[in-house]
Amino acid sequence: MQADTQQTAMPSSSTPTRTVPGAAWGETPDSALDWTRRLIAFDTTSRNSNLGLIETIRDHLAAQGLDPTLSYNPAGNKANLYVTVPAADGGVQGGIVWSGHTDVVPVDGQNWSMDPFDPVVRDGKLYGRGACDMKGFIGTALSMLPTLQQARLREPVHFALSFDEEIGCMGAPYMLTELRERGIQPAGCIVGEPTSMRVIVAHKGINAYRCCVKGHAAHSSLTPRGVNAIEYAARLICFIRDLADEFRARGPYDQAFDVPFTTASTGTIQGGIALNTIPALCEFVFEYRNLPGVDPEAILARVQRYAFDELLPRMQAEHPDAGLTIERIAAAPSLDAAEQDAITQLVRALTGDRDISKVAYATEGGLFQRAGIPAVVCGPGDIQQAHKADEYVEIEQLAACERFLHKVVDSLRVQD
Repeated sequence: MQADTQQTAMPSSSTPTRTVPGAAWGETPDSALDWTRRLIAFDTTSRNSNLGLIETIRDHLAAQGLDPTLSYNPAGNKANLYVTVPAADGGVQGGIVWSGHTDVVPVDGQNWSMDPFDPVVRDGKLYGRGACDMKGFIGTALSMLPTLQQARLREPVHFALSFDEEIGCMGAPYMLTELRERGIQPAGCIVGEPTSMRVIVAHKGINAYRCCVKGHAAHSSLTPRGVNAIEYAARLICFIRDLADEFRARGPYDQAFDVPFTTASTGTIQGGIALNTIPALCEFVFEYRNLPGVDPEAILARVQRYAFDELLPRMQAEHPDAGLTIERIAAAPSLDAAEQDAITQLVRALTGDRDISKVAYATEGGLFQRAGIPAVVCGPGDIQQAHKADEYVEIEQLAACERFLHKVVDSLRVQD
C-alpha cells in the first residue's frame, strides 16, 4: 500500500524463463504461479467489486470440504473471505492467520506495455496489476491448501482475504468484528505484503480526512461582502504543513524507519468557479502518518482546534452562513510488533531475518494487533514495484514464499 507511482520499463525479451529449482515449478494447476495468474486476471481495482475473485476462491475452498465465510460491505458488492483449515483434532482456536487484501490500485494514466489484467511471465518475472501487491502472496497461500489438508496440524491455519485495503483498510474491520462475534481468536497473523520476504515488525498508521470549507460568494470587486473559501482552506492547509515541519524538526523519531518521524500532507484541492467570483466552496483532503506511539487523535485535535476555534469564528464574522467540516475518510492503526510475541519469534526463526525493519506504508497488521492478534508483515515481492506500470513479482520470490509457508506448516505439525 502507498508505494510511489514511477513507471518501470518492460524487459525486451519475450521468452518465458524459469529461475527457480525444478523444471516444472509453477506450471501445474493450482500451483503458486497458476493461482497468482488467475487472481491477477480479475480486475479488482478498489472502485470495482471483488466478488468474482472472492466467489471463485470460496467455491474452490468449499469443494475441498472447507467452510469459508464471507463478510460484505453495506452495499453488498464487496466481500472479505475467512476460512479455517482446522487442526487435526478439529480445533479452530489459536493458530496462524495468513492475511492478504484482494483489491489493487488503478492503472489509469499509467503507460503499461501489456494488458495489466492478462498476466505474462518473462525473464523470471510475473507481470500484471497486483502481482506484487499482493496477489502473489494470496496465490502462494492458496497453493498450500493440499499441503495443509494432508498435514496433521496441532493448530489451525486461517486465511483472511479482505477488500478495500488500498483505500484505507476499509474491509478488514468487518471481518475482524465478525470473528470477535463468533468467538474466534487466532494466536498470530502473517500479513503477506511485499517485503522481499524480510520480517517487518512495525509500520506507521495512516489517517485521512476530507475538509469542506463553505464561504459566501460575491463579485470579486466586492470582497468585503463575501467569504473566500479557498483562502481560508489555504490557511488550514498551511497549518497542516506547519505541523509536518514541527514533526520533522522536533520528532519524536524512530531511526529504524526510512522516514523516521510522523508526516502530514495535503493531497488534493478543489474550489472556485471563476476568477471574478469569490469562491463559496473549497474542498481538500489531507493525511498524516503517525509513528507507533504517537497518538493520531491528538494530531486531529490540534487541526480541529485551529479550524473551529480560530478560523471558523473569523469566517462567520464575515458572513454568518460560513462553515467548515472535517470528515474522516480512512484510518488504519500503526503496527508495533513485540519481539517476545510468538509470531515474531516464529517468523524470525523460519526466515533467519533478525534485522529490525520498519516501514512508512500501512498494512492491515495494525488492525489485527488492535484486535488482540499479534502480527508481523512478511511476503513476496519488492514494495518498490507496487502501484507502478508493468508491476511484477519475481518468480523466485514466489518460490521463496512457498518455501517459507511450508516451514510454517511444518512448525504446526503434530509431533509424533
